[in-house]
Amino acid sequence: MSHVFENKKKIVARLRRIKGQLEAVERSLEAGDDCFLVLQTLSACRGGMNGLMGELLEGHVKEHIVKNTQKPTSSQDKAALSLVKLLKTYWK
Repeated sequence: MSHVFENKKKIVARLRRIKGQLEAVERSLEAGDDCFLVLQTLSACRGGMNGLMGELLEGHVKEHIVKNTQKPTSSQDKAALSLVKLLKTYWK
């Protein structure tokens, strides 16, 4: 997981933002806030998690599956990078 350690500060910062959003959901529920506000904040949490998942998945594929990320020539490299692109679009 060397690709994770290279971006550790960035990943931890994203996790802290997501954690803050989840805590906001909890506060809203405890305060009895409007359903729309709670759902909107929860949706932001999901978006943050999906973005993080996409970033980690991309790093994993590029580190452990793709042999040449700069100039992918093999069909496996091209397919792996296409799959990452597709999944990131799906998670948006």
